[in-house]
Amino acid sequence: MGEGMIIGIIDSGIWPDHPSFSGKGMPKPPAKWKGHCDFKTKFCNNKLIGAKSFLRAGAEEQKHIPPFDTGSHGTHTASTAAGAFVKNISVFGNAMGLASGMAPRAHIAVYRVCRNEISCEQPDILRAIEEAVRDGCDVLSISLGGYSTPFYDDPISIGGFTASHKGVFVSTAAGNEGPLPFTLSNDAPWLLTVAASTINRRFVSTVKLGNGLQLDGESVYQPDINIWMPKMFPLVYLGKARDIKSGQCLKLDRKQVNGKIVICDRGGSDRIQKGLQVSDAGGVGMILVNYKEDGYDTIQDKYEVLPASNINYFDGEKLKKYIRSTNNPVATLIFKGVVMDNIRSPSIANFSSRGPSKQNSFILKPDITGPGVNILAGVPPVKAKEKTYYFDLMSGTSMACPHLSGIAALIKKAHPTWSPAAIKSAIMTTAYWQSLDRKPMTNGNHLQANAYDMGAGHVDPSKALNPGLVYDIHIKEYVPYLCGLGYSDDKIRVITHPLPPVKCAKTKAIPQEQLNYPSMVVPLSTGNAVIYRTVTNVGHKKDSYKAKINVPRGFSATVIPETLNFTRVYEKKTFKIVFKWVGGNKVNSFGDLNWISKRHVVRSPIVLHLAAETLA
Repeated sequence: MGEGMIIGIIDSGIWPDHPSFSGKGMPKPPAKWKGHCDFKTKFCNNKLIGAKSFLRAGAEEQKHIPPFDTGSHGTHTASTAAGAFVKNISVFGNAMGLASGMAPRAHIAVYRVCRNEISCEQPDILRAIEEAVRDGCDVLSISLGGYSTPFYDDPISIGGFTASHKGVFVSTAAGNEGPLPFTLSNDAPWLLTVAASTINRRFVSTVKLGNGLQLDGESVYQPDINIWMPKMFPLVYLGKARDIKSGQCLKLDRKQVNGKIVICDRGGSDRIQKGLQVSDAGGVGMILVNYKEDGYDTIQDKYEVLPASNINYFDGEKLKKYIRSTNNPVATLIFKGVVMDNIRSPSIANFSSRGPSKQNSFILKPDITGPGVNILAGVPPVKAKEKTYYFDLMSGTSMACPHLSGIAALIKKAHPTWSPAAIKSAIMTTAYWQSLDRKPMTNGNHLQANAYDMGAGHVDPSKALNPGLVYDIHIKEYVPYLCGLGYSDDKIRVITHPLPPVKCAKTKAIPQEQLNYPSMVVPLSTGNAVIYRTVTNVGHKKDSYKAKINVPRGFSATVIPETLNFTRVYEKKTFKIVFKWVGGNKVNSFGDLNWISKRHVVRSPIVLHLAAETLA
């Protein structure tokens, strides 16, 4: 469960007096730990072993700002990665049970770099990463980002390289700018770039219309159904065709909404603020309709100010059609509590940022997908009408990232000599790409997801502990790759400064696609390509793997050799794949390579890239 591992959380700070960070039963920090706790009071313990802030305030920034989490982001991510076991938790009386992080016995060290959830300065981020490495962290969890920038201008890429050089694994969030392509950040190959998926738990709040139609939505706040059923309430929507803001419930006239259920479109203000607007104007309930870009995705939120339901865009269109069809529209809300029935899960959240990478388009990004929608984890105290809660739901790739951070800590505990690249490979090559219905994973529009949406697929923690083979990368192997990007020696030095100075003129550069990565983007603009890879046996000392490669019609692929026979642990084998385009439409396509033994399936996603204009 992560004993002896230290996970560094680079975020908005932490609420230290939270049950998820209790030191009860935790061993002392390992001898390698060199950090300390900045809190004036003794909040730190054997679970929360370090807390530092890199923020300053005042006219000359002389006043030190403590590492307290003034929002909830850092507390949520820290408890997701390594929160201790906490009994009888709930969110507004729902989802009662036992909570823990992915690595509940790991230690936590916190580095505050954000004044709030959106104000995080680049110099602070870089200083925090370097400090966490010096302190002795094993894994860094960085749920921060923005836009893709050249690696020599990106503090997470620069700091992440230093961390990888020291054997520290770095997990990062892909970003929340989806579903359009080229929107992800944190895309350096030495970082794990994490996309977000849905989970199969829902807090169902069904909208029942006067015509009998029922539309399933979600809301964490589940009031007593006896107050509502079977009574119908007048239904009102104030949106106008040529005025987007009119339907967003930014301003409401009490005469128009008093005693009614109000339909509100997303946008203009946050969800809770909309609920307050409706309640203050006398509305008895709210139906929040998602953006078109969100597709079928819905976000559970604590609309404790009034009964509510968040429905998807397509059901919102049905709702508005009903409004237009009658002079006396009515509706009620049916609260069904927690339902575990979403067989389409996991699916890729529409907000999750997509590849290709703007910086290295022939390195597949994102790398992996983890749970990131409606994630239950610890937060600073939330005061509700009747009691105080210490757990809440949040969504984003920020929530997916710490899942992978915790999993990486578990793998490193099991395999302490593995490099960050080997751990990444184990995570990627054991991922699955099907939902609970055993069909290919979809996105928020119920369309099949591809590798630019989900990377290698959804993480499978158990299988990642025993991958069979890994695609390892020594830190020095990134130098010829960076030379191949066309960076100058000075710019590469900014990134690789722990290593000796680089001279690309004396270095044999390699194209991006030849980096020994666990996934492949194959350039086929000339009609054919050869990709080389090397795998390392980390399974049984004697094992044999046979290649099975899947490519769509219009392509051919030959693996040479097609069988790999190993006689010892850590033995390496190199193979090549000869790809050809043999006809058909010139569009990017997707396939995979599977090395199959009696015990393992080692899968690598493949992008067959034909259309040059589609990549930056």
